[in-house]
Amino acid sequence: MADSGASTVLVTGAGGRTGELVYKKLKERSDQYVARGLVRTEESKQIIGGADDLYVGDIRDADSILPAIQGIDALIILTSAVPKMKPGFDPTKGGRPEFYFEDGSYPEQVDWIGQKNQIDAAKAAGVKQIVLVGSMGGTDLNNPLNKLGNGNILVWKRKAEQYLADSGIPYTIIRAGGLQDKEGGIRELLIGKDDELLKTETRTIARPDVAEVCIQALQFEEAKFKAFDLASKPEGTGTPTKDFKALFSQITTRY
Repeated sequence: MADSGASTVLVTGAGGRTGELVYKKLKERSDQYVARGLVRTEESKQIIGGADDLYVGDIRDADSILPAIQGIDALIILTSAVPKMKPGFDPTKGGRPEFYFEDGSYPEQVDWIGQKNQIDAAKAAGVKQIVLVGSMGGTDLNNPLNKLGNGNILVWKRKAEQYLADSGIPYTIIRAGGLQDKEGGIRELLIGKDDELLKTETRTIARPDVAEVCIQALQFEEAKFKAFDLASKPEGTGTPTKDFKALFSQITTRY
């Protein structure tokens, strides 16, 4: 059993690639954290282990997520609308694939309403901190991500981020660069603001590094009431980031 000093932390979107990493990292640190995960389906729950600390709920239905949120100390939000590729795309013919969102799963419903539901429930439950993972690119309405499926995904993500920043709850907003399925802990992490990193060659980040920053953000006052862009130098350049207090201390932006 975890000792009484352990914080109970819920990861929503725990069935996603980055969310599952956060959930598993929390489980590995059982001396510090009591992990919970929220997934959308029973199938997702079984895929990532089927443990009793995995809850099934739909963030678009506020009541369905209350059991997972009751009694937690912190919330890490990793839910996101996911565009699907229209069938019939042939990469050999050139051109670009077309994307769509399934009915009920548009960014407005998932990234705005769904995240608002989580923030409201967490506030009502007295949660001490919310870590929200978003995406770089939100300062540019013409960002290509907004065009996917006509979903304006970054617009709705920013709306949820602003709602969190205005909520009064201590928050950390991480706007991650392009997510890569690579090993974590071996690169120098870069902090940015206002999408400045998108104009450089260093605008990607390994998923395990995002997961680590989520958890480290729970440990330092320097991470609270902060919003920042996150990327990394290429492997083999710079010094792998180990001092997260110093990393968070670099951040000057509240939104």
